[in-house]
Amino acid sequence: MTAKQRAPEVWRRESDSSHLSTPRVLVRVFLAPGGLAAAIGFYERLQGVTADARFAFGPLRLATVGAFLLIEGAEEELAPFRSTTGTLLVDDVRPYHDRLVAEGAEIVFPLQQVPTGAGFNARHPDGTVVEYVHHRPTAEGR
Repeated sequence: MTAKQRAPEVWRRESDSSHLSTPRVLVRVFLAPGGLAAAIGFYERLQGVTADARFAFGPLRLATVGAFLLIEGAEEELAPFRSTTGTLLVDDVRPYHDRLVAEGAEIVFPLQQVPTGAGFNARHPDGTVVEYVHHRPTAEGR
């Protein structure tokens, strides 16, 4: 990991996901405060890759390393996010949102713009909750 990647500010190796031809599946890993740096190292070594994003979402600190989305925060901050099984980083969230609504999925976290792009959470008909997100470059979300 480079010095810039260790810095707490927001950064992403590729800040625009519109080029994705298939979704990037991210397995969620929940971490207690202070656990992010060690987890980044572990998942980098495990997969033979380097972290490619680091950013904050409210009080949470997040990083993506290969197939994993690492989420660090106090238990009370993590609790609302634990019911979400995983994250799909997609080229554009709008078509997914529209297809899910047409298929009867329940939108449990509404489609909205966030500093890193846009996203929403949906409960599929089988009960699985998935976050759908796309990244777009902005000054705040780099």
